[in-house]
Amino acid sequence: MKILKTLTIAFLLTAIVPVSAQTADEIINNYLENTGGKAAWENLQSIKMTATANAQGMEIPVEIYQTKDGKQLVKINFQGQEITQLAFDGNTMWSTNFMTMAPEKSDAETTENMKKQMKDFPTPFMNYKEKGFTVEMMGKETKEGTETYKLKLTQSPVMVDGVEQPNISYYYFDTENFVPIVTETEIKQGPMKGQMNVSTMSDYQEVDGLYFPFALSMGGQGVQLKEVIINPEIDEAMFAFPVSEVNTETSTEKKE
Repeated sequence: MKILKTLTIAFLLTAIVPVSAQTADEIINNYLENTGGKAAWENLQSIKMTATANAQGMEIPVEIYQTKDGKQLVKINFQGQEITQLAFDGNTMWSTNFMTMAPEKSDAETTENMKKQMKDFPTPFMNYKEKGFTVEMMGKETKEGTETYKLKLTQSPVMVDGVEQPNISYYYFDTENFVPIVTETEIKQGPMKGQMNVSTMSDYQEVDGLYFPFALSMGGQGVQLKEVIINPEIDEAMFAFPVSEVNTETSTEKKE
């Protein structure tokens, strides 16, 4: 009887475990649903975020724009000067040179890698299979003192110094709320090559039915969101590489 009872308990436990286990798709679906619903995320066309970045004891105002068709803009105000840290209009990627304060286009490799990120809005997990991405459940792990589900996201390969490299990130989802609180991505080049770039996300707040993390840490730099605007009015010209007066005058002279 004791043997039969033990076998029965073992059978019941075996039957229960698969039911309670979370798959990668279940975690993603719960994440989308808990933060506003998949339909609402799919209807999102653009966002504007105002924030403050803390760098070496200084508070720097930041403005971030992102659109569904992949355009991006990150502007900071540093010592009274407005600087474009990153701008991308879908074809050209550029930034402000800190030495000359002039707009400067990114190299071809960086620009092509940016084009591959155009599928990431509002999250790379949205319809990830249609984008050609894969997601793998890696088990549970404690991060920031919180039990999380670890998902491995594999996206389109990127080019690094002319060599194709795998594009893999690890996302850690809070097991209670199903929201990502930590991401890890391997640094591909530079003095920190091979190390993991760790970002954290917390203080999720609701904005017009969607939830965004208002406290972030990226590359050791803290960012506190102040406001998120859903589908703001956007001047498409701000993403484009500025046409200098010199180039304009030269073009006019040639036409004459």
